[in-house]
Amino acid sequence: MLEIREYRETDWKSVEEIHDRARKMELKLAGLEDAFVPLETAAKREGLFDYPGLFAAELDGKVVGFAACTEEEFAWLYVSPAHMRKGVGRQLARYVLRRFPNIRYVEALKGNEPARALYESLGFRIVKTEKGQMPGNEEYTVEVYLMERQTGE
Repeated sequence: MLEIREYRETDWKSVEEIHDRARKMELKLAGLEDAFVPLETAAKREGLFDYPGLFAAELDGKVVGFAACTEEEFAWLYVSPAHMRKGVGRQLARYVLRRFPNIRYVEALKGNEPARALYESLGFRIVKTEKGQMPGNEEYTVEVYLMERQTGE
C-alpha cells in the first residue's frame, strides 16, 4: 500500500535517485537531454527545501516518488521510473491537491505528454505555452505548458 507523508531528511538519497533518473526521461521527451542538472545542484538552485509542501510516496518501505508545492503552485512531481504508469504519480498529486486545495498552477515541459495528461486528468487546463530560460539551468531555453485549474476560492 502506498503511504504519502511529509519528506524526511533520511529520504534524500532515494529522492535524489528518483529525480535524477526521472528528470533525464522528462528532458528526453522535451528534446533537452543536455540540460540535465542533478538534484544535488537543482535542489539548491531551485529552492526545493523552501517549499511549504514537500512530500514522499513510500511503497513497502521504499520511497518511490516525491512532490513539492506552494499554496498556489504544484512545482515538483517525480516518480521512480520503475513505478511510473502504476498510479503512484496520480495518488501523490491527489494527496498534494487535498493538502493544498488552492493550488491553481502547474507547468509541464512541452513534449512531456505523460505529465500534461496527468495534470489535465486532475482538472488543469493549458492556458498557453511559453518559452523562457530553464529554472536552475538558465543557459537552456525551454517551452512549457502553463496550466491552470479552478479552485474553491
